[in-house]
Amino acid sequence: MSGADLTLLRPAWLLALPVLLLFAWWLYTRRGGLGDWQKASDPALLRAMAALGRVDKSASAAPLLALMGALALVVIGLAGPAIERRDTLSFRNLDAVVFVIDASPSVTEDARWPQMLTMGRFGLASLGTRPGGLIVYAGDAYVATDMTLDHLQLGQTLSLIGAETVPDPGSRPERGLQMAVELLAKADVLAGDVVLMTDGVGLGPASLQAAGAIAAQGARLSLISLNAPTAAFETHAVAGQGQVFTLEQTEALANWLSAEARTRLEQQDYPLLFWHDMGRYLLLLSLLPMLLLFRRQKS
Repeated sequence: MSGADLTLLRPAWLLALPVLLLFAWWLYTRRGGLGDWQKASDPALLRAMAALGRVDKSASAAPLLALMGALALVVIGLAGPAIERRDTLSFRNLDAVVFVIDASPSVTEDARWPQMLTMGRFGLASLGTRPGGLIVYAGDAYVATDMTLDHLQLGQTLSLIGAETVPDPGSRPERGLQMAVELLAKADVLAGDVVLMTDGVGLGPASLQAAGAIAAQGARLSLISLNAPTAAFETHAVAGQGQVFTLEQTEALANWLSAEARTRLEQQDYPLLFWHDMGRYLLLLSLLPMLLLFRRQKS
């Protein structure tokens, strides 16, 4: 339900207005009016007070109108009258993190694989406002999750990775790293991190070249070693301007991805549709007619 400049976010609340009208009519037609002191007080006491001129028998609709006015404002406020704003700025983070995960049986069937997953969860928990993505590889590489700010989804996908995730036999880390370069370029990331989680099988000249391509794009390549890191890990980390982490360095990984993050924001090209809910102000306004119910009359 919308007009030229105003939209009701929760229009179903307006169905309560007819109920309020029926309630007001019922109160107004009750004997004695709103309050019905004739039923609540001792008849003898009321006759004595009337004899003293302390009882005003004239029926006044003002309290009832004040009550109904306040309730009507509350109902309209709950309906959510909102003003459209198209001048709201929208930003996206130009710093992202891509996790490249070795899903070959030599890694996923290793006894330390659960610790590797724990390292990945620590990394995801430290992303903050940075988007993240997941790439899995064995004999070939696949995008498990595209760039997203839904870190919960990333964590759930990470937990499902196993020996049967990638059907291609082998271990080709260069394919996963090359796909990470493409993913960063597609997302227009200016500064990011690529985290390679592997046992080191397949690291060689091709993956080293991919590490250099990651650094040339303004990102950093870091590696998480399933076992004791070899010289190949250090070589790739140097080429990718990153670091090497063992499974015992969860806190160091989190600090590397959070405290050392190079966060950059860019205004989005597309307009952000934003509705400013005015209902809260109507709820405050409803207090004004309620004050009439507590007015003090002169004796």
